[in-house]
Amino acid sequence: MTPPGAPAAAAPGLPEGLPRELPEALLSAAPGASAVAVGLYRRGQRSFLVRGSTAREDGVPVEPSTRFEVGSLSKTFTALLLAEQAARGEVGHHDPAARHLPAGTRVPVRGTDITLTHLATHTSGLPRLPPGLLRSGIRRLPTNPYAGFTRADVLRALARTRLRARPGTRVRYSNFGVGLLGHALCGAAGGLPYEHLLAARVLRPLGLHDTSAIADPPHGGTQVTGYGHGRPRPPFDIPGLPGAGAVRSSARDLLTVAEALISPGNAEVTDVTGVGVTGILGPGSAAFPGVLSAPLRTALEDVTRPRLVLPRTTSQLALVWNIRLRADGSGLYHHSGGTRGCTAFVAFSPRHDTALVALANCAPGLRAPFVQRAYDTVSDLLRTPA
Repeated sequence: MTPPGAPAAAAPGLPEGLPRELPEALLSAAPGASAVAVGLYRRGQRSFLVRGSTAREDGVPVEPSTRFEVGSLSKTFTALLLAEQAARGEVGHHDPAARHLPAGTRVPVRGTDITLTHLATHTSGLPRLPPGLLRSGIRRLPTNPYAGFTRADVLRALARTRLRARPGTRVRYSNFGVGLLGHALCGAAGGLPYEHLLAARVLRPLGLHDTSAIADPPHGGTQVTGYGHGRPRPPFDIPGLPGAGAVRSSARDLLTVAEALISPGNAEVTDVTGVGVTGILGPGSAAFPGVLSAPLRTALEDVTRPRLVLPRTTSQLALVWNIRLRADGSGLYHHSGGTRGCTAFVAFSPRHDTALVALANCAPGLRAPFVQRAYDTVSDLLRTPA
């Protein structure tokens, strides 16, 4: 691991307003972590600050391309996949989920059908977790509670689930719901596995070289070991609900996604080394044939469209993304994720042309204010003229 007093690695040309001590501050907000990676995009300029090594023992230095488990940030990829398939005409936002699930799947109904948009806005009425998951994974609770719960288990659990509310009437955060959305999207695409469908429709077109929904990094890539309560954790495994939490990604790739969401017509794709930018890629690009095709361009715009206002607040929900309205009328889009060994956060503001990514290889917890520190950092940046 990098010695405590060593400077953080940084890309040249650090944007004004990003404190050089930020990785150290975030590392202190993530007790138990050996690694932190921060990416900032601001008005055409991107930089990375990384600190530490991929593991406490026998690790290698962290790079912008180092992969972390991103937990519930996976849901934002599933939302983008929904919007892409809707733009292709493969699904409709308001299709009943049952239409795209395996024949014979029993989907609970309470007054109205659960739609794909209900699943993507946490308004399906489904509980946070499938019935029986915690009971089946009791022995794995400290490390990998989802590991033994398969897709078949999820669909069986769905049949005996009682909805907590009529679909479309109440926001209730649900891993179950977005995981089920992933299965429905796979069904609409002919039964492709989630990891293959996501790679074909989103990851490869956007040039996300470090990102996948499988545990192993690409050849030559690096990946952190996760830590929880001071101990190394096994790789996070969620076979039954990959759309809710299976993705691994890097600061480099997550920043690329945020930039694409800020400006869908001018998405830039970093080169394989992360040294520079290949350029603005449009449909038919020789480097990435079909990148930013019409459906993907439409999806990048569609996924950020506000869908509802949260009760008793001015906050909104897009497809999975949370939107906090600011005093100047702009929206700050944000989402976090956590596994038993990693914490992740992404936020971006289209009006301010700014995005921040923060990753740490320790589990979230009451004594780890990592996400709040990252959120406060991007909020402060939006108050600082670029």
